[in-house]
Parts: sequence; C-alpha cells; structure tokens
Amino acid sequence: MSAVCYRYSGRFDAALELLQQLKALAPDHGRAHQEEGHTQRDAGRPDAALLAYTRATHFNPALVAAWREQLKILLSKGMGPQAAQVQQELARLQELPAPLLGVIDLIAQGRLLKAEDIVRQFLQKVPHHVAAMRLLADIGMRFGVLDDAEFLLEAALRFEPDNMPARIDYIQALRKRQKFHEALAQAKTLRDSDPGNLKLRSIYAVECMQTGNYEEALQTFDGILEEVPRDPVTLTSRGHALKTRGRYDAAVESYRAAIASQPQYGEAYYSLANLKVYSFGDDELQQMRQQGENPNLSHLDRIYLNFALGKAHEDRRDYDAAFDHYARGNALKKGQSRYSADDMSADLEGQRRVCTAAFFEERAGVGYDAPDPIFIVGLPRAGSTLLEQILSSHSQIDGTLELPNVLSLSQNLRRRARQQGTTYPDNLVDLTPDELATFGRTYIDETRVHRQKAPLFIDKMPNNFRHLGLIKLMLPNAKIIDARRHPMACCFSAWKQLFAEGQEFSYDLTDIGRYYADYVRLMDHWDEVLPGFVLRVLHEDVVDDLEGQVRRMLDFCGLPFEKACLEFHQTERDVRTPSSEQVRQPIYRGGLEVWRNFAPRLLPLKDALGKDIADRFQLG
Repeated sequence: MSAVCYRYSGRFDAALELLQQLKALAPDHGRAHQEEGHTQRDAGRPDAALLAYTRATHFNPALVAAWREQLKILLSKGMGPQAAQVQQELARLQELPAPLLGVIDLIAQGRLLKAEDIVRQFLQKVPHHVAAMRLLADIGMRFGVLDDAEFLLEAALRFEPDNMPARIDYIQALRKRQKFHEALAQAKTLRDSDPGNLKLRSIYAVECMQTGNYEEALQTFDGILEEVPRDPVTLTSRGHALKTRGRYDAAVESYRAAIASQPQYGEAYYSLANLKVYSFGDDELQQMRQQGENPNLSHLDRIYLNFALGKAHEDRRDYDAAFDHYARGNALKKGQSRYSADDMSADLEGQRRVCTAAFFEERAGVGYDAPDPIFIVGLPRAGSTLLEQILSSHSQIDGTLELPNVLSLSQNLRRRARQQGTTYPDNLVDLTPDELATFGRTYIDETRVHRQKAPLFIDKMPNNFRHLGLIKLMLPNAKIIDARRHPMACCFSAWKQLFAEGQEFSYDLTDIGRYYADYVRLMDHWDEVLPGFVLRVLHEDVVDDLEGQVRRMLDFCGLPFEKACLEFHQTERDVRTPSSEQVRQPIYRGGLEVWRNFAPRLLPLKDALGKDIADRFQLG
C-alpha cells in the first residue's frame, strides 16, 4: 500500500525500492510484481513494465489487470503473436465466474483450505463446471489426494473431451499416481491432435521418460530444440533424461546450456549440484552468487540456487558458507510447508498403540499371500538406493521406483476414518479379511506395470515404514528391509538434499532429528510385535563388508548368492533418485563422515535426536 501511495504521488523510485523489499520477503508475491509493472508503466518504462507484468501473471494467473496491461504494451510494440496469446488468456479469465477467479487468486497465495471451501460450494450449485472441477483437482493434488483429483479430471473430460487444459491436468494426475502408461497414452493422443504444438510434444517426452523410453524422449527433446534451441526448460529436461541413462557428460552439457540461455534458471544449477559428483568452477560460483542478488529471482529459483551454492561451497571446504546456504534454502522450503513434528509423532504413536502383538495374532492368515514385494524402508539418504541397486542386480529381482501405492492406500483409509468419525490406524481394526486380501491383490496388480519378468521386485518408498502394520495385514509374505544409517550422517544428508516432494520433515534440523528418533522407536515396535518380519541393514556395515551383507539380504529373501550383486555398479538400469551417479560407482567410504565437517552447527539436530539415540549410537 505504501508503494501504491508513492506511485500515485509520482515518487516512482521510492515505490520501486519498497517493492524490492517486499519481493525479498515474498519473491512469488504476484501483486508485488503487478504493482512494479504499474510503477514502471507510469514512469514511462514499458519494457521493464512488461517483464514485471509477465512475472506477476506467472506467479498469480488471476491478476486480470496485469494481463490487460501486458496486452496493451504488446500491441503497442506490434508483437502480434504474443499479444494473441495474452488476449486468449485474458478472455478465458474474464469468462470465469467471479468465485472461481477468486479461487485461482487464493491458490496463488497458498490459501488452499479457503479455496477448497469456495470451489466446493460453487460445484454444489453448478456440478458439471469443468473449470471448477479442474481447480478442485489442482487443490487435491497439492494436498496429495491424488485419487480424487484423478476422478475429478476423468469426469471433466467426459463432459468436455476436447478441453486441452483439463487433459493436461489429467496427465499430471496420472503421472503423480505413477500410472505412467495411461499418462503416456493420453499424452500421445494430445500430441497427435496438434503435432506442431511444442508444449504438447514436451509433455509427451516427459511421459516417455516416466515409462522408461528415454531414447524416444531424447529424440523428442532434440526435435523441440531444433525449433527453440535455447529453451532452458527443455534443455534441463533433456539433462534429466541423459542423467538417468547414465550419460553424465552429455547431461552436464545440457544443464550448462540451460544456464547459458537463462542465467537465473535455478533448476539447472541445482541439477548440476544434484549429480553429486559434479564440482562447480570458479566462474560458475561467481555467476550463482550474482544471481543470488537478483531481486526478481522466483521463490523456487532462489531455493534451487541456495542448495546449489551449498554444494559448491562444501566442495571447496568452506563449510560455514555451505551451511548458511543450505539453511537459507531449507528455510525457504519450510516457509511453504504445513509439516508438524507433533502431528507426526502422534501419528506414529497411533501405529504402536493399535498394532500390538495380540492384534496381529488375531489376524493370522489374513491378506494376499503373494511373496513378490521386497519393501526397502527407512529415511531418505540412508542408503536405500544402494541396496536396491545391489538387489536388483540379482536375476530374480526387479528394481522399480519409490512406489506410492501403500501411501495412497493409507490416505484412503485416513479419509474413510474421518468420514466414520474415527482415525487411521484405529480403523485397521475394522478391516475384514476380504478387504485385506483385496488390498494386497490390488497392490500386486497395480505395481505390475513397473516390473520386468523377475519373480520378486523392490518397492523402495522410504516412508512405508510408517505403515508396516498395514503391509503385514495385506501382504503377509512380503519382505521388509530397513535401510539404516548413522543418525547424524543420515539426517544431515537429508537436510542438505532438496527433495521434490514428500519429505517435509527434512527442511529443519530439529524436525528431522525428531523424525529419526520417532522412526527408530516405531521400528523397535515392529521388531517386538512382528519378530523376524524386518531385516535391518546398516549402511556402514554394507561399506565395511559388502559380500557379508549381500549374502545376509539374499538369505532373508530366500535367494541364492549371485556375484552380480557385488558388481552392482556395472548393472545397467535407469536410476531416478539423487544417488544415481553414486550407485554407478564401487563402494566408497567418502560420505560416511561428511557431517563432522559441520558438527559445531548441528547441535539442534543432536539435541532433537534425544538421549536414547545418542546412547545407542554413542554420539557423546
């Protein structure tokens, strides 16, 4: 409001100075960028105004005034094609009922509960309004209620089969549910409907990656780059495909090209850092520092950049600077999170309260008896990708992904519990033998798409440790391997790793320390009530005695020893996790003690782990 007042009084520099302060506090505040556009417009700087309006509508698509002003400037410059695109978007917004425009605004501000209330009320009055269904599905995906989002978008497409934005949303929902082949089929249909549309071709390439067809994805990306050679998003996506295929040098080249095209594109810097074995040069470090001072850097780009700077300084052994950047990146992420350590502790306590030894004795013999799955659980950065790479090198085991199926089922049970006035896991008591057998059979059927031809397969979703009771009930013959690592090493490694989603406890040292302690407490409980169900494998033991631990895991899985498991780094398979480059190398000890370089600043983590963990691991 102060900036608006300065603008009205003609004090444009004072207004812009205030807006810079506002953007430093909230880089994605759409109205701040819109007001910057108004100020630059009134100051007679149309080019700067256009950039500000473009950023404003990117962060908050509901800002009609910013779209309108963009259109005026584009028309005045004779930029017809760009003006036509803005005109189309403006017309779409102006056709929306006012409540839905308000919902878009609320979503942009992160006020999802309020947005959900309004759109649900609207749909009660206008049940088949496709734009409203898309908005509710968007909110559902942001909350992780993926099956509801998929159902809504599927229904929307029945009402309007030619609605391209709805179909794009549907593809996203299918991808998030890891229904990759269905998503690819939808993407192919969309691409074929308009072969010249670069956006649709890019969507198709991304879905090719998800189904493992990286060569088709790379060919498609290359075709796009022939038409838009410097597109940073395509160059970065191409880098991801190359990385997953193990083509390290080509991936680096693609990421660097993205940065050369758009120096503030934070994801490309972070993608280089996330290769783990890449080291930034002096020029790159200086460029990142300069971008860190860019007041127009988006919130997400700033997060990416801070994590990349953390890695760059850590490689130079400037540990204080590295810690500061990791801390800034995590603080920015935590500011967007709704995670509560108290709620998580209570949730895991519920598992211990309900899933007792007597509870399982009463339900002996229930579930679906397939022995196929091997669940690798624990915390992220505990060595689970290494264990998967080792085991999937065996001829009888397929490696897959971090599959969401168990977490999705737990969310469904949680929602069912709310409708019945109870809680999950309390409602596990009410599940019938037929329901549990159906759950297990459905899990096997739905995950078959990720498998090859081996009789066993790995599901390495780490957070499944929270639901071992449910897994035991529906898949009693499943194997569980608990990948565990020294608490300080594991927690610090997770804290300095930027996860795409699903690990919100990792943005704060105290939160992650509590989470580790809660995890150990729950795993102790599973050992007590389900003796022999879980095999614990310590990362440090794998490093010290690879063959001994390999034989131990294969014995647990009922499989004969195969030498290929010791030569896991030679196994050719696509690896999508942050450890992809590391597991393509032989075992090394280099990462075990990295946390000690930061030990003086990790006291909040040590305190949060608590006395029991400190005594167990002799933290001192």
